[in-house]
Amino acid sequence: MALEQADVQRAAHLARLGLNDGDAARYVDDLNRILAMVDQLQRVDTDDIAPLSHPLDATQRLRADEVTESDRRTQFQRCAPAVENGLYLVPRVVE
Repeated sequence: MALEQADVQRAAHLARLGLNDGDAARYVDDLNRILAMVDQLQRVDTDDIAPLSHPLDATQRLRADEVTESDRRTQFQRCAPAVENGLYLVPRVVE
C-alpha cells in the first residue's frame, strides 16, 4: 500500500498537526519506505518459529520474600489530623 501526499495531509489534520507541503512530501517518502519494510517482514516464513517471551535466554534474579521493615502504622497515624479504626479520614471531595 503506497501513501500519497493527501493521505499524509489527512492524517496530520486528524492529529491536529500543522504540516506544510514540503514536510508532507518528505513524510510520504519516509512512510512509504516504512510500509515497504513492513511488507518485506510480512513475507518472512515464521511457521516453524516458536514465539519468545524474551529475546535473551536469561532468568531474573529475585530477592527472598521476607519482611524487612516493622509495622509503623500507629507511628505514622499519630501525626494525622483524623484517624478512625486504622484508616485516615479525609474530607469528602465528591458528593
